[in-house]
Amino acid sequence: MRSGSRRIHPLGALVAGVMLLPLALAGCSASEPDQPAGRPSPRKTSAARVAAYAEDRLGQMTLTEKVASLLMLHHPGTDAGGLRTFADSHGLGGLILMGDNLPDSAPALAALTAGASPDPGLPLLLGIDQEGGAVSRLASDRASGADTLKSMPAQATVDAFTSRSGLLADAGINLNFGIVADVTADPDSFIFDRVLGTDAASGAPRVAAAVSGERGRVLSTLKHFPGHGATGEDSHRGIPSTALRRADWLARVAPPFRAGIDAGAEVVMFGHLAYTAVDRRPASLSPAWHTILRGELGFDGVAITDDMLMLQHSGVPEYADPVENAISALAAGNTMLLYVLPADPAAAGVDIPVMIAGIAAAVEAGRIPLAAIDDDVQRLLVLRRTLSGQTGPFLPGD
Repeated sequence: MRSGSRRIHPLGALVAGVMLLPLALAGCSASEPDQPAGRPSPRKTSAARVAAYAEDRLGQMTLTEKVASLLMLHHPGTDAGGLRTFADSHGLGGLILMGDNLPDSAPALAALTAGASPDPGLPLLLGIDQEGGAVSRLASDRASGADTLKSMPAQATVDAFTSRSGLLADAGINLNFGIVADVTADPDSFIFDRVLGTDAASGAPRVAAAVSGERGRVLSTLKHFPGHGATGEDSHRGIPSTALRRADWLARVAPPFRAGIDAGAEVVMFGHLAYTAVDRRPASLSPAWHTILRGELGFDGVAITDDMLMLQHSGVPEYADPVENAISALAAGNTMLLYVLPADPAAAGVDIPVMIAGIAAAVEAGRIPLAAIDDDVQRLLVLRRTLSGQTGPFLPGD
C-alpha cells in the first residue's frame, strides 16, 4: 500500500506546476502586456485552461488507459510511423530514445520525433540519456561532460548544458535524463566519470547550474535518487546497498538533489539501490524514500524509475516478477515507470498488455489507491498538454 507516501495534489497545485514550466516548452511568450486590475494574465488563463483540459480528459479515461499512460517504453527503430504505432497501440505516455532510435542526421531525428506522437495535442514525453561525456547518445554534442566539468567553474556547466539542451530541443526531444546528481570521490566507482562533484559542496552548485542551462529547452531530470555514489556498486549488475544513515545522507548526499530541485528540475529518477538504514528495499520501490523526496526536499514534479528491467535482471528472486515490480513501484510513489525493452518485449520477460492489466487489477484490489493513479495521470496530462503549446478544451473523441 502507498500508506501516505505522497500527497494527492489538488488542481491548484497542478496549475501552479504548469506556470513554473519553461516558457519555451510551453509555447508562451516571455513577456506579457500589462493587465487591468482584477483581470487574470494570459499566462494564468493558459495554465488554467491546460489544467481544465487535463481534468476533463482524465474523466474520460478508463483505468486501463490511465495505467498505460504512466509507462515510458523503448522500441527500437528509426521509423516514426513504427514508433507512433507502438506508442498508440499500448496507450503510452512516453518513449525513451536509445542509440538504435537515432538516425544519421539531425534533420532525420527531428522528423522522427515530430512524427512519433499519435496526438500532437498531447505529445509523448520523449526522453533520452544525454549526459555528455561518458553517456552520450548524440554524436553532435561536443560540450564538456561531467568528467571535466567537475573541475571547472560552475558557469562552464551552465554553458555545457545550455548547448546540450539546445541540440535536444532542436531535435524535438523534450526530456533529458542528463543530470547526474550523485557524488563520489572514488575514482574506481563506476559512476565517477559521470558525477558533477566529488562531494556535496562541489556537486550542488554544478547540478543547479546544469538545471539552469537546460531551463526553457528541455525538461530536466536529476538522477539517481537518493544517490548512487554512496554505494560504489553498479545497479545494472545487482541491487547495490549502503548502510549510510539518514542524517549522514542529508549532509553528504542530498544537497545536490536539493539544489537541483530548488533550481527547478521537473523530474527526479529513482535508482534501484538500497540505503538499508532507511529501507531494505531499493529506493525505487520504497514509500519511505518517496516521502523524503516530497516532504523533506520539497519536490512536486514527476518521479520516474530507472529502467525497471534492472530490478528484474538483478538476480534477486524477490524482484523476478515484472508485474509485481511495477505494482510496487507505483504503490511506492513513482509517477512513471521506465522500461528499456528490446524489439520483442517477451525476450526481456515482459508482456506489455499483461503488465498493464496486472497494475489495473492491483488498483481495483486496493493495493494502489485510485486517487494516486489519477494524481499521476493528471500530472502527466498537464505536463504533456503544456508541451504541445495548445490550450483548447478537451473534446471527447479527440
